[in-house]
Amino acid sequence: MHLSKTLIVIAFATNVLACGKSSKVKKANFKLTSNAQNTIISNAEILELDISNLNSKTIDSVQFFLNNEPVETQIPLKNHPLGEKMIKANVFFEGQKEVALQKLIVVNHETPKLYTYELLNTYPHDITSYTQGLEFYNGILYESTGQYGESKLRAIDYKTGKVLKNINLSPSYFGEGLTVLNDKIYQLTWQEGRGLIYEIDNLNAIGSFNYGQSKEGWGLCNNGEKLYKTDGSENIWILNAETFEEESFIQAYTNKGKLANLNELEWVDGKIYSNRYQKNGVAIINPNNGAIEAVIDFKDLKTKVTNHPGLDVLNGMAYNPETKTLFVTGKRWDKLFEVRIIPSN
Repeated sequence: MHLSKTLIVIAFATNVLACGKSSKVKKANFKLTSNAQNTIISNAEILELDISNLNSKTIDSVQFFLNNEPVETQIPLKNHPLGEKMIKANVFFEGQKEVALQKLIVVNHETPKLYTYELLNTYPHDITSYTQGLEFYNGILYESTGQYGESKLRAIDYKTGKVLKNINLSPSYFGEGLTVLNDKIYQLTWQEGRGLIYEIDNLNAIGSFNYGQSKEGWGLCNNGEKLYKTDGSENIWILNAETFEEESFIQAYTNKGKLANLNELEWVDGKIYSNRYQKNGVAIINPNNGAIEAVIDFKDLKTKVTNHPGLDVLNGMAYNPETKTLFVTGKRWDKLFEVRIIPSN
C-alpha cells in the first residue's frame, strides 16, 4: 500500500515537471530601452531608442516603430500627440527575428495655466432640465438634456429662457451632448451607441449614425469640418462629418498625466473646452496634440443657483461668437451664466 502511494507521488511529480518544461516561456534576447523615465517623457524632449543585447547575440539589423509607424532611433516629440504609445523593435539576428515592446507615455512639457472669469450676465434656465449639451447657432441656444424618459432637444431664447421648439426623445434614449454643423444638429445618446441627426429649422429627425470604438456618447463639438466626441475617458475622437467614421483620436494630458471623464465639449477660437463630469473645472485643450493648456475654475457658479434636492453638477457650455462670451449652466440649474474668460499673464 505504501509502495503504490509512493509510485503515484513520483508519477505525479514527473508529470508536473514535464508540463512545466513544455510550457516554459522562452527568455528574451533583447530589451528595448529609451531615455524615458519610468516610461514617461515630455513632448519637449527627443526620444532616444536603443536595444539591450542580453545574450550577446549577433544583430543583423533593427527596425523601430512608434504606434506601428517606422521611426529612427531619435524622435523629436514636439509635434507628436500626447498620451500612451507603444514602441516596437523588430530585431533580426542569426537568421531569426525577435520583437521587443515597451509602453510609453508622452506628457505635456508645461503646467496648465489657471484662468479666471468675469461674470457678465445671469439668465433664467429651466430648473427641470438635466443639461448635457449647449450650443449657439445664429443667435439661438440649442440644448440637449438627459435621463431616460426625460431627454429632449430644444431651441431656446437664452435671454428669456423661452422654449422656441422642443422635441422629446424616445424613452429608450438618454440624451447627451450636441453640436450644429451645416444646418444640421447632431445629438449623442449615452449608452445606446447611436447619434441622432435633425434639421436645424424644425428639429425634424432626418437620420442617425452609429459609434465605433468610442462605445459611449458624452460630449460633442465641431471645428467647421470635423466632429469631436468624448466617451467619458481621456480620449477625444475625431469623426468624419459625412461618414461619421472615427478617423483618429487625441488624448487629453497635462504635464503629470491624463485627464479622464471628459464630458461636454465646445470649440472656442481654435481650442476645445471640456468640462469633467462631477468636477467644477473646464479644461482648455489643444486639438492638435491633446495638451491641456489651461483650466478654468467655475465652482463659485453653483453657489449662485437655487439649492434644491435635484440640483446636480456643472454641465453645459456654449460659446456665442456674436458676443465672444461663454455661457455656462448645470444639471437642473435655474440659471444660465454669461462669462468672459480672463487668461493669466
